[in-house]
Order: sequence, then C-alpha cells, then structure tokens
Amino acid sequence: MHRPPPRREAAGFRSWLFTPANHPRRVEKVFASGADVAILDLEDAVAPEEKPAARSAAVQALAQPRSCAGYVRVNGFETAWCWQDLQAIVAPGVDGVILPKTETADELRTVDWVLAQLERERGLAPGSIDLVPLIETAYAVENLAAIAGALAGGSAGGSAGGSAGAPSRVSRIAFGGADYSSDVDLVWTADEDEFAYLRARLAHASRAAGLEPPIDTVVVQIRDHERFRAAARRGRQFGYQGKLCIHPDQVPLANEIFGPSAAEIEHARKVLAAWAEAEAKGVASIQLDGGFIDPPIAAKARRVLATAERDAKRVAPAG
Repeated sequence: MHRPPPRREAAGFRSWLFTPANHPRRVEKVFASGADVAILDLEDAVAPEEKPAARSAAVQALAQPRSCAGYVRVNGFETAWCWQDLQAIVAPGVDGVILPKTETADELRTVDWVLAQLERERGLAPGSIDLVPLIETAYAVENLAAIAGALAGGSAGGSAGGSAGAPSRVSRIAFGGADYSSDVDLVWTADEDEFAYLRARLAHASRAAGLEPPIDTVVVQIRDHERFRAAARRGRQFGYQGKLCIHPDQVPLANEIFGPSAAEIEHARKVLAAWAEAEAKGVASIQLDGGFIDPPIAAKARRVLATAERDAKRVAPAG
C-alpha cells in the first residue's frame, strides 16, 4: 500500500452559496452575500426549458468583477444537458465546475478530458477550471476512494493520459445530503447521526488521496439558524473546511464556524510560543494549560494561524 500524498492545505472556502443562474437579481445578491464561493446553478434550480438561457447568463455573470470565487453547477453526467453545459460554461471568469451525482472515477476522468480540450481550444490555462464532484448516492460512497484518487498524478490538461506530477483538477469533494437521503431513503434528522458514516468516509477518502478537506452538505431549513450552526459544527468536527449554503443568511454562520475563533487563535499562539521555547531547549514534548503538546499539536496550531491570516487577507480571485 502506497503512503498518502502530502497534505493539500485547504483553500479556506468556508461558504458555498447556490443561486439559480437564470435569476439576475439573485445572482447579484449571491455576489454581495459574503460567500467565499458563489455557485450559479444549472441543475435542480433551473427548469429544462430555461437551461440554454441559464448557461449564457452564468457565463456573462462570472465574467464581471466580483469578490468571491465563481463556480457553475452543471447537470449530472448521465443527463441530456451535461455536455452542452460544459461546452457553454468553459470561459474566462469561471473558476470551477460542480459535478452533481458523481458516481464513478470514469465520469470524473471524462469530464476532466472535456474540460482540458475546451481550455486548450479557448486559450485558457490548462487545469484552470476546478472540478468538484458532489457525492449524493450510496453507489458513489462505495466508490469514494476511486473518485477521490481519480485524477491523482495530474489532469488531462497536460496530455491525453494526464501529466505526471501536475496538480489534480479535483482539489476537494463535497457531500449532497438531500439527494443522498432520497437515494438511501433515510430520515434526515436534526442531529444528523445518520450522516456520520458518510461524513467520516468522505473526510478519510479526501485525506488518503491528498485532497483538501471536503465541503459539507446544505441545511434545507433556511430559517432554522440553530440547526445550521449545529450541522456546521458537526461538519467541522469531522474535518470539513466549509459548507454548502442555499440562503444568504446561512453564509455568515458558515464563515464564523469554519473559521478559527478568537479563543482558538489565542491558544494556537500560546502553543507555538511554548513549542518554540521547548525546541530551543531540545525538548520534544511539553505540557500547556494541563494539556500535552507534541509535534502534531504544534502542526495543527500552525494551520490555525495560517487559516486566520488567510481569512484576514482574503482577496478576490481574478475574473
């Protein structure tokens, strides 16, 4: 068994807000919401007859200056619309594609190849369009290891068979709880114990493949902020970096919970100060405030401070 790749540090995308691509006023609001990522939706939120117009609307919207990353959720690989979605939305200003109901590694490899050809044809940098598989079925869960590692060693942007050593187009994977609940016919409760197995599998598969931490599912009760907070805390406890949102009111909650608190930042500073003092004395482990500190704890403290610095200096992506 091969060792896992080095840890891929999270981009820190805490909040991912969906909005229908064919509603200009909602698109305008999503860009002003404070979300780290705006997702213009071509799938569930758009009726079949509206999809052609929604494609061009998404491209036009994402070509404008904005203060967040801009992704497009296309229709599923097996649908009649996916190919035309991809053809339409690979353009300057589009940062990534959300592929719903991803179930196999072959689906990812195929979409990767299509994106690579369109990037080349349209003069975009190879691999510039990020690809996020959305895990929404039991079959996908059984294929998680293959999905997470599908593009390991490089995407098709470098060559027909991938470019060895090049970064994967897939940086992270995401969990879609609504379709998963329907597929498994489970009862989606407020405490979400029924998602524990999947959340753990997703986090472990991501780490084993060297991906960033995953993105957690939506909460459909848009007025129940306490339920959203509790769900977001669970996602963070499982090692997720952010959460899918379906209403602007959920964005500040996700940003708060998936960013380090003032107490966590202060504790991290204390840990690293004590660790530096211990290293200067040639000591490999110490105690601080009744807790044991060793290299893994120090490494986590460094990540906390790096995350806090990144969030404080967050800049808008090009486009």
